[in-house]
Amino acid sequence: MKLRTEGLGKRYGEETWGVRDVTLELGEGIHGLLGPNGAGKSTLLGILSTVMKPTAGAAYWNGTDIVESPDAVRSVLGYLPQDFGAYPNLTLEEFLEYVGALRGLDAETTSARIDEMLALTNLVHVRDRKIKTFSGGMRQRVGIAQALLNDPDLLVVDEPTVGLDPEERVRLRSALTNTASDRVVVLSTHIVPDVEATANEIAILDDGRVVAHESVETLVDRVSGTVYECLVTPSDLTELREQYQVCSTVQRSDGVSVRLLADERPVEDAEPVSATLEDAYLDTVDQPSGV
Repeated sequence: MKLRTEGLGKRYGEETWGVRDVTLELGEGIHGLLGPNGAGKSTLLGILSTVMKPTAGAAYWNGTDIVESPDAVRSVLGYLPQDFGAYPNLTLEEFLEYVGALRGLDAETTSARIDEMLALTNLVHVRDRKIKTFSGGMRQRVGIAQALLNDPDLLVVDEPTVGLDPEERVRLRSALTNTASDRVVVLSTHIVPDVEATANEIAILDDGRVVAHESVETLVDRVSGTVYECLVTPSDLTELREQYQVCSTVQRSDGVSVRLLADERPVEDAEPVSATLEDAYLDTVDQPSGV
């Protein structure tokens, strides 16, 4: 199974591009799509899921142009949009039965798949409760359950962990990981640890363009040896921000602990530390588009 794009672009109005010149090749496994807010992630996923048509370029599922023949991918697609909606007055089981009918599953298959998905998403105990009584994390897990109900070959999920507490995020990531070995999964988010914990490869979008598409290890290796931590005063922090890419800060009683990227030791007592995907991501999106 393979999802491929060539020079994909979507223009809004006369001059504003949501995405531009996106060329990717994605095989089986989880592919993380990272980028700041407004980078074009949701626009790209909208095209890949055939919700919208591109202005330029093409996208192919196993060699078939999905713009010209959208049914070729719709029949094998599971999609969780960023703003997932469910009928609040239906019970969870009723809602999933409705989704199964929409996707052409027979009653026996739907029933079996509902049991599997409720177990996978840890929602068995609430199958007879109305969705309007669910927490935000439970609703997101409902979204994963409906996206996987037809056992899709292509699973597209957009910001699935936004607003969830840490425990819910771990549950949702586990559900995705446990189903990814025999399908193509595209996971879009701006929460770097969620991608680092699940993805095989990372594509980074910035200003609508792909600025990196590599394995997690390759991205991290790129900034290895350039990450430092040091303790500074608030005034020193202002100067460091002007000179370096600051990755994070932590307020302490004796100053501010700073993590930053630098080609050489930025201050005398700075200590080199191991690089992470978040360091590599910040270094990548800090570059001019196309670099």
